[in-house]
Amino acid sequence: MELAVDIDKNQVADYYRQMLMIRRFEEAAGRLYLQGLVRGFLHLYIGEEAVAVGAIPVLDVQDYVITHYRDHGHALARGVDPKAVMAELCGKATGTSGGKGGSMHIFDVSRHFMGGHAIVGGQLPIATGLALAIKQRGGDGAVMCFFGDGAVNEGEFHESLNLASLWKLPVIFFLENNLYGMGSHVDKTHAAGRDIYVSAEYYKIPAVQIDGMDLLAVREATAEALKKVRSGSGPVFLEAMTYRFRGHSMADPVAYRETSEVEEWRVNDPIERFKSFSLAEGLMSEDELAQIDREVIETIEEVVEFAKNSPEPELDSLWDNVYA
Repeated sequence: MELAVDIDKNQVADYYRQMLMIRRFEEAAGRLYLQGLVRGFLHLYIGEEAVAVGAIPVLDVQDYVITHYRDHGHALARGVDPKAVMAELCGKATGTSGGKGGSMHIFDVSRHFMGGHAIVGGQLPIATGLALAIKQRGGDGAVMCFFGDGAVNEGEFHESLNLASLWKLPVIFFLENNLYGMGSHVDKTHAAGRDIYVSAEYYKIPAVQIDGMDLLAVREATAEALKKVRSGSGPVFLEAMTYRFRGHSMADPVAYRETSEVEEWRVNDPIERFKSFSLAEGLMSEDELAQIDREVIETIEEVVEFAKNSPEPELDSLWDNVYA
């Protein structure tokens, strides 16, 4: 029987491993936070894994990724070392930013991962600038800029889309609409509500809404968007409808939404959904998936031990990378 999608067993195993790695990483980070080992804020990506893993692996090495403060999943999907990411969360010298950035500021320039940004919408003009640099240098690279629905009400959202459209810049504006900006439902904070992608039409940017809980749908839409962007026709806007299973941050009691709503979305868990697909299509067996589960758990245990045992930054490093 011919598959309805172009995917092979190795890809399925890799996608499943990546999504599971993000899920187990985030769960471990949450435990470390409760133990007082993660410094500062912690915003988990649990429930949204299909977006990062469906989109980022489609990119080439010369492409750039820039994102918001829920950035661990994006970093891992881009191939950033999970040990270095966890160490950064714990404020250790072996972290991606030497322990100075923390959860919301994961960077890896060697992988063109230009960081998580704690200012809501702050990454949007930077993404536009990166895309402008690519165009001026005559490269064929692209920029993938992730942001949440809360950023749509910021001025830089409109400024960035406008300039990217006028200058036909190679950037994908990737909205992860998880329905909540902190504790406010999107229907109460934005006129377009659950159809924010139509906002891009005002700037003559082609836009589409996709099921962000379906990795294959995200992958297909991203591939099509990249073709358009690389053709020189300008930016593309993707809105992935997704859901975070945990609170806005670890400090969020989530008193603003009903448990029944969360359970309804959990039925559509992106990892379980992809697992069911791989079994139904005969691409993976239960034993093979279970083996990946065990391998991921072992890796996360090593990641946690690395972060715990890594040294604190030296006091003199306080003056590194400071301009006067």
